[in-house]
Amino acid sequence: MNRFKGHISLPALAVALVLLVAPASAQILVIENGTVHPMTGDPFQGQVVIQNGLITAVGPDASAPSSATRIDAAGMHVYPGLFDAMSTLGLTEVGSVPATNDMAEMGMYNPHLIAATAIHPSSELIPVARANGITHSLVTPRVGRNGVIAGQASLVNLDGWTVEEMAVEASAALVIIWPAIVTRSFDYSTYSWKNTPFKDAKEKAKEKQDELRDWMDAARQYQQAKGAKDSRAVMDQKLSALARCLDGGMPVVIQANAKRDIDAAVAFSEEYGLTLILSGGRDAWKVRETLAEKDIPVILGRTFSTPREQDDSYDLPYASPGMLRGAGVRIAFSSGAGVRWGSGGAHSSRTTPYEAAMAAAFGLSEDDAMKALTLWPAEILGVSDRLGSLEPGKVANVIVTDGSPLVMSSNVQHLIIAGHVVPTDNFHRDLYEKYGARPLPKPDAALEASR
Repeated sequence: MNRFKGHISLPALAVALVLLVAPASAQILVIENGTVHPMTGDPFQGQVVIQNGLITAVGPDASAPSSATRIDAAGMHVYPGLFDAMSTLGLTEVGSVPATNDMAEMGMYNPHLIAATAIHPSSELIPVARANGITHSLVTPRVGRNGVIAGQASLVNLDGWTVEEMAVEASAALVIIWPAIVTRSFDYSTYSWKNTPFKDAKEKAKEKQDELRDWMDAARQYQQAKGAKDSRAVMDQKLSALARCLDGGMPVVIQANAKRDIDAAVAFSEEYGLTLILSGGRDAWKVRETLAEKDIPVILGRTFSTPREQDDSYDLPYASPGMLRGAGVRIAFSSGAGVRWGSGGAHSSRTTPYEAAMAAAFGLSEDDAMKALTLWPAEILGVSDRLGSLEPGKVANVIVTDGSPLVMSSNVQHLIIAGHVVPTDNFHRDLYEKYGARPLPKPDAALEASR
């Protein structure tokens, strides 16, 4: 668990110290008297009992031994920890300092690379995110400007001294950036925008799409060769990773935004039997009936964005999550979906609840907005047996707040990750307290005299 630093409230410090001293087998924590929001049913006044990192009981009358450590949540709300469904937490620190960025590797096709190997557990951005209720995230590698297969995303809890302590699923999903038709791009050699004729851009996109199919075909052949009797097929890490995704194996997150790219990604997934998770999905609302029919979920890009087309309504980015949900599509909110590089990701992870809040103001129900931050991303990634709701047997990722997480003025009063009480102190708070305590400068005598 990360070290305490800065100011910690006395109740939180008392609970944390008790848990640090107690043997792991004896750690029993009870959150009582709060309004519990289980995400699988209606809210109720009651208790959540936690032992050995798991939720053991939930209910109005859930009981625990008298020796249990208790958190009084009277007047407060108890929620499952929030899920940033795609981020680069731990992979980047300072954008302008290359040595602190490990989001992408060289090469266009890297299916064998695993994000967990590059996560830095001591990143200052992780405490900032979890102070706002984010307790776990799908940490997702990115690609260079010509990349297609980024690698494997890792699902991690946002607390731990090492990646091994943090990991929930080291290889949770393969990440593919669909080769799109790009007619306008930024040329860093001249530091100016470059326009490409549509015909040339289409041919380039098709060439990369054909290369991607070649990789998948090779993975199919490799899978068959390895499965043959007395096989002498040589181990190939890239093809082995791709073969895991065929025929409904490891989920595949495909980033696609334009309607034509979404349609192509869906057809591609069906061709190879992939379990598709669409990310970005700027135009997903245009094909929402198809996505619902095929049960293809969408990890949404940032809601706080401007419309893409001149004729689009100003509120389209805000309203599209509600449109998707209205059609029956499962959705999840994230800080990094739909982004190749630039804005989004680790520095924006803390604002993920407000992406959902904006959607809730434009057609998405508040209940669905909270599920898209908790239960649905767990279902989408196949880990709802461990995360996403307050139920016995689930990992104890829990937040206690003084209001709805969708409201910016609400604060996380208690933060629990894998059964451990974790402080909400972070670099942002340290700076706020430091400069908030700065004494006002004394008036300059000469200046005062001249007035």
